[in-house]
This record gives sequence, C-alpha cells and structure tokens, in this order.
Amino acid sequence: MRFSSARLGDILGAFPKSRILVVGDVMLDEFLWGKVTRISPEAPVPVVEVQRRAAFPGGAANVARSLASLGAQVAIAGVLGNDEPGRQLIDLLEREGIACGGLRATPQRPTTHKMRVCAITRQVHDHLEIEDQQQIVRVDDESRAPLDDESKQWLFNRLREDIRRHDAVIIEDYAKGLIDQELVSLVIGEANAQGKIVAIDPSPNNPCQWSGATVLKPNRREAFLAAGLPYVHDEESILNAAAVLQKKHAVLYLLITLGEAGMLLLEQDGKPYRTPTRAREVFDVSGAGDTAIAAFTLALAAGANGVEAAEIANHAAGVVVGKLGTATLTVEELREMFAKSGDRA
Repeated sequence: MRFSSARLGDILGAFPKSRILVVGDVMLDEFLWGKVTRISPEAPVPVVEVQRRAAFPGGAANVARSLASLGAQVAIAGVLGNDEPGRQLIDLLEREGIACGGLRATPQRPTTHKMRVCAITRQVHDHLEIEDQQQIVRVDDESRAPLDDESKQWLFNRLREDIRRHDAVIIEDYAKGLIDQELVSLVIGEANAQGKIVAIDPSPNNPCQWSGATVLKPNRREAFLAAGLPYVHDEESILNAAAVLQKKHAVLYLLITLGEAGMLLLEQDGKPYRTPTRAREVFDVSGAGDTAIAAFTLALAAGANGVEAAEIANHAAGVVVGKLGTATLTVEELREMFAKSGDRA
C-alpha cells in the first residue's frame, strides 16, 4: 500500500501523545571488543585485549528503548536483581526518558546479564582496510525461576495501576520466569476492561493462552513451533501455521515477521497481507523483532489500522537491520525509509 504524506504525517505526529507500557523480561546486553594477538598458554583459547566496551538495554528493555526513540511516552514493568547490572540498566533506561517505577529489584534473582566478547580483526580488501567483528563467546548470568510470591503481588498491583494510565501494553516474553498464565490473564483482562491495546511477543519455550490480545507477533520459527508444525520455508506452510495460531488464539491481528521475506499480517476477518522487506542492506538483525512489535503497537495506538501499522513496522525494521547491534531508529529515519521505498504518495 502507499501512504499519502498527510496520512503518514498524522500517524507519526501522534507518536509523542501515545503512552505505552512494556511488561517483560528485562536484560542488560554488554559488549566487549578487543584484538586477538595470541593464544593463552593456560588453554587453547584466544586472549582478547579489550579496547572498548558498551552496554545496552536488552529484551523487554530494548522494546521500551525502541518506543522511546520513536517519541512515545514509555514505562516499563518487571523484575531485576539488586545488583550492579540492574542499577546500570535502570540508569540507561532513565537516560532514554523511560519511566522505571514498575521495575522491582529483588535479591532472589540476578539481573539477566548477557556479555558478548568480540574479536576485532582487520583485513585488506581492494587496498582498503576493513574492520570485522567475530563473537568469540557469550556469558549469560540469569535465573529462569518463577517469580517469588512477594514480587508477584507487588508487580500485579503495579500493573493494575499502570494499565489504566497507558494506551497500550506490550508483553515481551523471553521465558525467564516472569511471564506466566496468571500474569498474562491479568494484563489481558485489565486491558480489555479498559479498552486498551495488548500486544504479545511470545516465546515458544513458554506456551501461554493469548486469546483476547490485540496483537500476537511471533517470528517464522516461533510460528511453526507454536503451531506444532515442522519448519518449512514455503508460502503455503506459513499460511497453514498462521491458520492454526488464529484458531488457537483469538487475537485481532496476527503479525508474523519473516526476516528477509518481510512480514505477514492476518486480521481476524480479513485476507492475508504480505509486505516485502524494505531493507536495502542488512548488517545485523539483532533487535529487528523488538523494533517490529514496538512500531506496530505504537502505530495502532496512534490511530493506524492493521495494514498501516504493518507497513510502519516493516519500514522501521528495514532501518534497524542496516545498523550494527541492537539499534533503534528515529521518526525522521522512518520518514526517510518511506520516501526511499516509494511507499509515500
């Protein structure tokens, strides 16, 4: 579909007025980059001499960050550890203008912390020196235990208050113990009672009943797993998987992200809508799914219909895969992507 400049402007112009609550598994993503010049004498492993490091919000926190970068008013709810990674994560989120009052620090579990060690190599190609990065190892510090009763009661009380104050809720599930059927039912029930949008980014490792939500957004692999079907790459098979999910979960929109093939949207009473990828170059797909659910939900909250929201999400994902790391984008970059793709009349 093609947007008129006026229609696209109306939707994007409503982004700053939209209030979105993100509920889910928050993480701290840390990166260490360095050069490798020798093998350790202690074991046959490379020695990385650290040259730079950086940390970013990950998981549900990256969805919140994506929303904030698009101009939305964002709050986040969940649990983290009473530890240094947790304090660092809150600091990073607050710098982005994200309200963190719904994050509870608990000594019962650590903050989910993923550290990636990357080797920097330089190669000469056509007389140009090119820097490349290779991830050597990832170190995860996390707990998948269910939430303790005290933290769960605190969080549920907080969610009842926060849902009333927001236009939409995103549940971001990474199967780290926070999201269970009780929490899902509470969020969907409270949101539906108050006419709020509920978007779900599910984990196939944590099967829940999502009926009553507005949006369910699996990727291709997750869709086949959730449907209980073998993973196949053809068009008919993904439509079959989508039909199973629609029957299993009564949702208004089923949005399946298809990587290099774009996205597939199925509405409750409509035909399948395919939108091809808008990416010109793909450097890194990290966080593309986070961007997709953030942009789709924000567009719905700003007044878009399902097809319009899918196009906005697809264009947004096309921007971030052209960047390295768990990147975000601005509204101006989104406008430019529409202009380059020719989808703005």
